Amino acid sequence: MDIVKTGTTTLGMVCNDATIMAADQRSSMGYLISSETMTKVLQISDKMVMTIAGTAGDGQALAKLMTAELKIYSLQEGEVTVNMAASLLATVLRSSFKSYRPDMVQILLGGYDETGPHVYSIDLAGAVEDAKTFAFTGSGSPMALGVLEDSYVEGMSVDDGLKLIHNALMVAKKRDLATGGHSVDVAVITKEGIRWVPEDEILKLKK
Repeated sequence: MDIVKTGTTTLGMVCNDATIMAADQRSSMGYLISSETMTKVLQISDKMVMTIAGTAGDGQALAKLMTAELKIYSLQEGEVTVNMAASLLATVLRSSFKSYRPDMVQILLGGYDETGPHVYSIDLAGAVEDAKTFAFTGSGSPMALGVLEDSYVEGMSVDDGLKLIHNALMVAKKRDLATGGHSVDVAVITKEGIRWVPEDEILKLKK
């Protein structure tokens, strides 16, 4: 049987005093849609989440590892910055990439720390990019990218960011077979922590 994969669209965006992370909910095994409720936005600390595109099991295992590592570090040393977490995850992926069976994933890591909101893109070989504005992964990202490039404005409000990131996901769901699901998962991360935003709330903002 084919491994469950998240042929997907995951997005991260830096807004005014917040990071928004979002993803669809479809997962597949070859041409079979295996789930329409897969969670691809995973919390790894009080102020950080990661999104997964690729092999679902690898992504979930990495999220559990990062949750444990960040908890241990915070207890011993204090607050973990988003940059530190991105560097750690990149090191883990780079080590895996050199092994006989690498983790087949691409990750977006988003969060908030003392320096503000951040989004990082990390590929399976451990390459890290500080996105600064927005980032994207998955098979539907080319469609979503057009929407983001057309409408993203640096320093935009959280409400405007939520509407934009939802629009981008809807375009990807319409045009990419591997992007879909019953709903979308959206997290807003601020200095207060993580708030999960129901799709109904975003739809009300768009009226």
